[in-house]
Amino acid sequence: MLNLKSAARVSRETYVERIQRAEPTRGDLLYSREGTYFGIAAEVPAGVEVCLGQRMVLIRPDSRYVNYRFLRYWLNSPIMAGHIHGHRDGSVAQRLNLPTIRALPVLVPSMAEQKAIAGTLGALDDKIEVNGRIASTAESLCRSIFSEQSWGARASVEEISTLRKEQVDPAALTELSVAHYSLPAFDLDAMPEITDPQSIKSAKFAVRQPSVLLSKLNPAIPRVWNVSPDRRMPAIASTEFLVLEPRNGVTAAELWAVLYQPGLFGNLAANATGTSKSHQRVRPAEIMTSAVVDPREVGEARWQARALADRAMQARNESRTLATLRDTLLPQLMSGKLRVREAEKIVEDAV
Repeated sequence: MLNLKSAARVSRETYVERIQRAEPTRGDLLYSREGTYFGIAAEVPAGVEVCLGQRMVLIRPDSRYVNYRFLRYWLNSPIMAGHIHGHRDGSVAQRLNLPTIRALPVLVPSMAEQKAIAGTLGALDDKIEVNGRIASTAESLCRSIFSEQSWGARASVEEISTLRKEQVDPAALTELSVAHYSLPAFDLDAMPEITDPQSIKSAKFAVRQPSVLLSKLNPAIPRVWNVSPDRRMPAIASTEFLVLEPRNGVTAAELWAVLYQPGLFGNLAANATGTSKSHQRVRPAEIMTSAVVDPREVGEARWQARALADRAMQARNESRTLATLRDTLLPQLMSGKLRVREAEKIVEDAV
């Protein structure tokens, strides 16, 4: 489903003008042909007016032959991700042209089989959605504990964290997979992308231990990420992030909560440099000298905040496991290697 929390809004006039090309309705799919969500399909939610953006195309499944939810799973599957990777045009921007989109291959089983597959995988998505709400609620409560209005004690960011600048060339790594913390991954589901390091073409920051990643780009949209890298694989972060390791008795969760406050980002946005709002950047020195709530002075509430942060991370990690299971089941179901009833039992045990 579409994530509408941070969706852009347009005027009624713009909406009326754009729906002359296509008016998305329930059962349609929106497919991103360029940009952050390149190659991702999303369902149009019921009861919401959706305006088609310039980087999107509308796919209207023929209900006689294909179930729209099944088609969404297919388009978002690792099979299709591998297929479209070699069909981009443009030397800089990732882009799919319309003839390529129209020619995307779809393996279509019987309608009954499609609905059964969509229902089975949908149970995993339902649990992922619940986990998302749990994580968001826990994180919101954690931030509220360290509210700038509730506490007077302040510390500079550099007093409670260390800025790490160690860079890694992904091409030099020998591991098969890395956890890549990128801006698109944060915006999508706040989970790192597990990917082949050879597919990453530029140097990244190393993430060695629990840290907070704070985006330097466009502070009007706060991006603050509490991360705990898996020691079984390397973790790297986009150089658009500052990698902040907590110190002086502060945990990563506490550092995250005191940084993710409106007052801090209001000040950063007011002093950001850049030629346009979307390209504004914050100077690292300004972040490090900024004053935030001192989590060491919060008392017993620190333990509650830590528990909430742990619950949020647990929910997100479980969602990552369920998403991996979903993406693993799809090709097996499509190929006939796994029957729907067998998949239903696997899903039942997982959720």
